[in-house]
Amino acid sequence: MAALLACLLWAGPVTPPALAAGPRIAALGDSLTAGYGLPADEAFPAQLEKALAARGRQATIVNFGVSGDTTAGGLARLGQVLAMRPDGVILELGANDMLRGQDPESARAGLEAVMKRLSEAGIPVLVCGMRAARNFGADYAAEFDAVYPELAKKYDALLYPFFLDGVAGRPDLTQPDGLHPTARGVAEVVARILPTAEAFLDRIDRTKAQNP
Repeated sequence: MAALLACLLWAGPVTPPALAAGPRIAALGDSLTAGYGLPADEAFPAQLEKALAARGRQATIVNFGVSGDTTAGGLARLGQVLAMRPDGVILELGANDMLRGQDPESARAGLEAVMKRLSEAGIPVLVCGMRAARNFGADYAAEFDAVYPELAKKYDALLYPFFLDGVAGRPDLTQPDGLHPTARGVAEVVARILPTAEAFLDRIDRTKAQNP
């Protein structure tokens, strides 16, 4: 566990925004977004951008992932995201709150503060859910897991229920630490989230049409 937390606490660089056709989306997250242990072009934002382009959907997805970040850390960096003036935000945070055994209410408070500010700014959000490790106990898991659908409903955000669906617990798709996806693991995440991401682009288009 100490080695795992050391990996999670490592702070990776934030990729600067790039200009391209289509909406500009900020991916605000932790190591799962940052692409811990992977080349930049194999990280989740880059792979998702390529997968969307392959389906004829143009978008620029800017990597605002920082390894080791908690929901509080993401909230502290939200100003950087807002300064980019994104058309949408993919929000992937909370795993580190859980791994540190923090009260689920702490993760809820951080996520809600982020989502509230994005809602007030009129920025659509795609929430990527996380699930608690079962060794924390059934009560903890139930409380933590419920945070994401409840906040998505409250702030009318799209929800992808579990970011690591199809990857968690699979040694062939995770790095030796057993947590972070390999490039193939990220590809599996992208393949599974792609329909939700396309629905998110549709929502962004509707929002922009309503607020030209």
